[in-house]
Amino acid sequence: MRELEKMIQGLDYQINDAELREIRYQTRDKVDEFNALSARQAPEKDALIRTIFSEVGSNVHFEKGMRIDYGINTTLGNNVFINFNFVLLDCAPVTIGNNVFIGPDVQIYTAQHPLDIDLRREHIGSAQPVSIGNDVWIGGGCIILPGVTLGDGCTVGAGSVVTRSVPAGAVACGNPCRIIRDNAQGG
Repeated sequence: MRELEKMIQGLDYQINDAELREIRYQTRDKVDEFNALSARQAPEKDALIRTIFSEVGSNVHFEKGMRIDYGINTTLGNNVFINFNFVLLDCAPVTIGNNVFIGPDVQIYTAQHPLDIDLRREHIGSAQPVSIGNDVWIGGGCIILPGVTLGDGCTVGAGSVVTRSVPAGAVACGNPCRIIRDNAQGG
């Protein structure tokens, strides 16, 4: 089994595998090209976004300053707005639904590293998917950790570190992120 397949399936994989390195390099070159474009070059930016990610819906907007690990493992729905300085480590699949607003300086991580020192020395990694539902708002400065699902219509307050999934319609914030209003209270 290729290291790419292991990575996507959440199995331990060799981070410095030649194929994985080449994918990262190609993606980073495209991201650098995107970040160098003028705000007025919207058609060029849109075309480039469609070469970076696996699937891109309509009316998807990224501000400059993004950093993307692979891109090929991420799908974006319709009407997605991602603000400045977005970081995406998409070693596992990342799904971003429709009508999603992501604030500045948001980071989404699927990558994990072992606690075992010997495995870290061997550059072994693993990853868990992240899923963001429809109509989600993620405030500025949030960090979304591996394995998290953000349910439809939820809101994550600025500066939150999301270590666990947030149910549909809930409002959550903090470090670690906690639900402060759930959908049963009138979302």
